[in-house]
Amino acid sequence: MTDAVIVDAVRTPIGKGKPNGTLAGVHPVDLHAHALRSLVERTGVDPARIDDVISGAVGQIGEQSMNTARWAALAAGLPESVPAVTVDRQCGSSQQAVHFAAQGVIAGAYDVVIASGVESMSRVPMGSQVAGRDPFGTQVAARYPDGLVPQGISAELIAAKWGFSRAQLDEFSAESHQRAARAWADGKFAGEVAPLKAPGPDGVLLDVTTDETVRPSTTPEILAGLKPAFRADVWEQRFPDLGWHVTAGNSSPINDGAAGLLLTSAETAKALGLRPRARIHSFAVAGDDPLYMLTGVIPATRKVLARAGLSVGDIDAFEVNEAFASVVLAWQAELGADLAKVNVNGGAIALGHPLGGSGARLMTTLLSVLEQTGGRYGLQTMCEAGGLANATIIERLD
Repeated sequence: MTDAVIVDAVRTPIGKGKPNGTLAGVHPVDLHAHALRSLVERTGVDPARIDDVISGAVGQIGEQSMNTARWAALAAGLPESVPAVTVDRQCGSSQQAVHFAAQGVIAGAYDVVIASGVESMSRVPMGSQVAGRDPFGTQVAARYPDGLVPQGISAELIAAKWGFSRAQLDEFSAESHQRAARAWADGKFAGEVAPLKAPGPDGVLLDVTTDETVRPSTTPEILAGLKPAFRADVWEQRFPDLGWHVTAGNSSPINDGAAGLLLTSAETAKALGLRPRARIHSFAVAGDDPLYMLTGVIPATRKVLARAGLSVGDIDAFEVNEAFASVVLAWQAELGADLAKVNVNGGAIALGHPLGGSGARLMTTLLSVLEQTGGRYGLQTMCEAGGLANATIIERLD
């Protein structure tokens, strides 16, 4: 069978997804284009050889609408002959893009393909695409007559089901910031981040070189002072046993960012003189209870490990998206993974979670961690709205 290999991966710095964020002045097409352009420049691949650009984006409305991947490819200077498509598996959109790209390579449909993702939450606020309308319909409502809930309530339900205290969530979150701060201080992100210039409030171009939401001074004691983020009368009445432990501090922030990976077949890489960094070993997607919504990472991880013929102990590094601290802790409680190997350079609680760009960002970081630690296998998984999750295992190549 043909192997799908990752030749290179790159991401932008991640900005706060607010009007005063460092990347708020950058159109999402231009932000995405920067990742694509940097990827092509780093690899030296002839852009005319690219068979497709498959990109994730969640808020596909306004400035991220009209198949935003196509416009990013053109903005990046790729030939008009290079097609592009935008996919949506919610937070896992660009991880799904990697899966689609790998599947195309394995099937022989692609020789060279880019998988990428973008989200500008400062310019396209989360939930904009719903536009005040019902996205579920009458039959979903009939199947779940008590009603589905926002992700923050799902995170509270997970904390309650697994018995996590507020202190546990805050300790995990503070550690995420500490790891990210150390990684930046030690130059661990230097090889994966492509700095860019962005207009500041006065229109003057500023150099954006680092992730904006990392807070080195964060401690559990500071986080303990934050109020519950999702507590409301309607939810207290429906779920009287919740502890209300989820805060802005133990949840991922809203962010702007983009990332991209270049995939080829092993044979094509050799023919083009490209040195692959890793191969896509195995991948899987799973569904789970949409009320708990964020627990799909558990069955997805089990599924991909079974498919790969590997155990948790065989994995050298994990990237588990930190949408909420309770999600990662529940995943760890069920899988038994060593937390010292999980999100080694910090996770989304510190680095940020630019929705459609996060899957590609995690994969980019996972590659870096495997190379920095000398690990062989890396596993990435992301929870996604609707009770979905992707899981991918990559194998570092010498």
